[in-house]
Amino acid sequence: MTATAYDAPATEDDGPDPGATDTRNRVRGRAFVLTAALAAALLVGCLLSAGLGAYSIPLGDVLSSVQHRIGLGGHALDRVGESVLWNVRLPRVVLALLVGASLGCAGALMQGVFGNPLAEPGVIGISSGAAVGAVASIALGLNFLGNWTITVCAFAAGLATVLLVYTLSRSGGRTEVVTLILTGIAVNAFAGALIGLFIFFADNAQITQITFWQLGSLAQATWPKVLAVLPCAVLGLLVAPFYARKLDLLALGERPARHLGVDVERLRIVLVLVVALLTAAAVAVAGIISFVGLLVPHLLRMANGPGHRFLVPGSALGGALVLVAGDLAARTVADPAELPLGVLTALFGSPFFFWLLRRTRRKQGGWA
Repeated sequence: MTATAYDAPATEDDGPDPGATDTRNRVRGRAFVLTAALAAALLVGCLLSAGLGAYSIPLGDVLSSVQHRIGLGGHALDRVGESVLWNVRLPRVVLALLVGASLGCAGALMQGVFGNPLAEPGVIGISSGAAVGAVASIALGLNFLGNWTITVCAFAAGLATVLLVYTLSRSGGRTEVVTLILTGIAVNAFAGALIGLFIFFADNAQITQITFWQLGSLAQATWPKVLAVLPCAVLGLLVAPFYARKLDLLALGERPARHLGVDVERLRIVLVLVVALLTAAAVAVAGIISFVGLLVPHLLRMANGPGHRFLVPGSALGGALVLVAGDLAARTVADPAELPLGVLTALFGSPFFFWLLRRTRRKQGGWA
């Protein structure tokens, strides 16, 4: 079975057909509306997440404190309120933004590179591979790069995993869905076994840290962690949109893309590195949070088509929105207890993945 599970986007090289021009204008208008809606929803979600919790802070006080800190008037809160807002809530909100944007963007890039809407860092094992690097650095007590140690180890393991998955899932110059999923199952199982070994040999303090990585959570968010992951996430998010047009051309097929001047192998290598960077940044501070990179790009593709000029940045916005909302739910639904964020995303993402798998199978007429 071939890997192309969605139609190729129209490109600007399609000619001066008036109908195509009208279609492109409608798509651009819809993309603008969706971008504005996502940005507005994200802003509201951030404000709600900053104010809601065990210690409630009114929205007006949140805005006033932020204005006071940046020198635009407003007033400071009482000592407890300032501490909760600036030392607990806002680091968590910013970390949710970075992790969600990284996972959403990585999912969109992977689906473009593999030419398959079922590709996602968690589903095919890249998140688990990056987690092995992070867990190994904890269990072995590595600290050769300070706050960067876990991120670098996660990046190295994530890069090795994505290269392995990419190599094994290729057949006849294409990426097969069955091979992709089975490779992901094998990689996830192997990564789980390695994590289990590290847990067996770890002490109690290390086991607590490793459990955090397995379940996925933003409960340990701090400003130093935000600063540690910020360069990786920002670099990946800034680089990704520059390859949107090439991904559109690649969706037409490898041979047409080459005829249009795309160096396909170089494009894949660069984007594999970007995906590893984004995934490592997310896993290093939040653990394994799956299905965000699968669900968000696919929903946006259904809403506005497969064009990557909107899909890549839109998936970053959508992923950030999902993580901010998911983290808010994780710490308020079972108050005063906190649910693991990775458990929530898997709980809602797994049925969606099953539906998508069935839909893809029906569309392509079976697995063979």
